[in-house]
Amino acid sequence: MKTVVVDEKSIKRNWYVVDATDISLGRIASKVAQVLIGKGKVAYSPNQDHGDFVVIVNAEKVKLTGTKPETKEYFRHSHYPGGGKFRSFKEQLALDPSKILIHAVHGMVSKNARGRRIMSKLHVYAGASHPHTAQQPKELNLN
Repeated sequence: MKTVVVDEKSIKRNWYVVDATDISLGRIASKVAQVLIGKGKVAYSPNQDHGDFVVIVNAEKVKLTGTKPETKEYFRHSHYPGGGKFRSFKEQLALDPSKILIHAVHGMVSKNARGRRIMSKLHVYAGASHPHTAQQPKELNLN
């Protein structure tokens, strides 16, 4: 059986919109990561980018289960000695809720040039509106 290599120009990329209202953070991140990578497509190969574009709206309404809203922390570092800083989930939700979903999806994508290209197809918005209506995104049901 021959291995089929799909030409990069012949890959059809769709646009999907996901409403994150009252959906668990891990569930939405794993499903969105699979769509971004393109694992659901027939011609998927791990060395090519077959993924679709995903727009996530209502990122401020994402939920966590159990005690995670009180205990989850986000870490960042300034690359200077002693430059590590922690931010709680509630602080991050108040500052920029879109970064919560970006951080979760980024953890499920490969950490190389292909992963950075995949992450460029993710668009996250805190509110219900987004500027991608011209692309006519389809609703992606995660339930």
